[in-house]
Amino acid sequence: MKQILLAILIIGTLACKQKQVNDTGRTGTYSGLIKYGNFNDFVSFDIEKDSSGFKVFFSSLAQNANRIPLRDITVHQDSISFVLRSDFYTYIFRNKWTNNNSQLEGLLRVDSIEVPYLLKKEQAGSGQKLGNQDISFTSNGHTLNGTIWYPEQSSDQGLVLISSSGNADRSASRAEAILFAEKGFTTFHYDKRGTGKSEGNWEEAAMQELVSDDVNAIRHFSKSTGLSLSNVGIKGSSQGGAKVPHILTELSELKYGIAVSCPGTSLLESDLNFWKNRNKDNLNQKLLEATDLQRKVFEYIAGKVERTDLENQIALQGSEEWLKYVWIPNLDEVRIDTKLNYSPIPFFEKTEQPVLILQGTLDEIIPLTSHQNISDALTKATNQDFDIYLLEGANHSMYYVGDSDFPYWAKLHPEYLDTIVDWINTVYNKG
Repeated sequence: MKQILLAILIIGTLACKQKQVNDTGRTGTYSGLIKYGNFNDFVSFDIEKDSSGFKVFFSSLAQNANRIPLRDITVHQDSISFVLRSDFYTYIFRNKWTNNNSQLEGLLRVDSIEVPYLLKKEQAGSGQKLGNQDISFTSNGHTLNGTIWYPEQSSDQGLVLISSSGNADRSASRAEAILFAEKGFTTFHYDKRGTGKSEGNWEEAAMQELVSDDVNAIRHFSKSTGLSLSNVGIKGSSQGGAKVPHILTELSELKYGIAVSCPGTSLLESDLNFWKNRNKDNLNQKLLEATDLQRKVFEYIAGKVERTDLENQIALQGSEEWLKYVWIPNLDEVRIDTKLNYSPIPFFEKTEQPVLILQGTLDEIIPLTSHQNISDALTKATNQDFDIYLLEGANHSMYYVGDSDFPYWAKLHPEYLDTIVDWINTVYNKG
């Protein structure tokens, strides 16, 4: 009997070891294209395993998704399934390990659509390997933190990604930092004051203070990498794009600037334009009246209108049906934000370096005339080295939102990255 029990234990132990070996062979990064009609996206799943079981992380740099943890992971024999949930959809991935665990055959189901795909396991040492370095620097009495990304081959071209509005930290620009590093640039992005690991308060800061932080970040990046400012360009989106001409005038040595989804007006007018686009169908003929009141609200927040004047205006319109569409915050909690008064136009009128302006044709936030206003300002500056590109079907975030056979997740416009890289190359080719 003891011999039988011993044999069972040995067989069980060998079986567990064999299962462990198989599980180890199933971990790793599986990547490839998911295609459906005119849609395609390069994605990867990082499959890992620890004492608690399997873990899976989803990445798609074109979606600004980097190692998003997946849920409801189920493993049965040679199959693994998991779920990704967004604000609008649930994505169910059912997969099977094949070809000695070197492939992952899968089926993505979202809504009523099913999409088959085949991902291949990346071999150790294959693909481009980027280096990265977390650094900290001091700006205006605050310690700020950022990350430098190094391409596989050393590069003498640097690109700094300028921080934008709101409380987003450097994770919001991580995908782009990696994408541009993969294209051969040494890139840098950072947590602006009061976000991520950086000290300070961005809400209380004036625009000039935030620009000063950007300037200090660029200088520290140049010092840390040994790259001359004359080989460094800057790129910003939205409010970050609006800061680009300001920074270029502060650092005349910089090589170039790229302003994406940049308002050709004050930030206040841009916010008001977004509100109008979101409410025009609800307000119809009352849009003009409602816009006047919404402007007053924004002007109060910007410190341009007294509270009593705004309250009187609200009281006059108190019985109007359309009032429910006007955004009116709790006035007792409003913090005056003079950044709304900022406009990039006066700085574009003084910008001498090469500039690239990118605007999406389906941008709901910045006014449609923004690119023309910026063009006029650069012409006034006698700047003859600027280009403007309108990307058809791109929104404010430069995601493609035009006609798609698979409209269930947004990704960067297919021409976005190449347009920027090609333009930078022309700048360097000109000397």
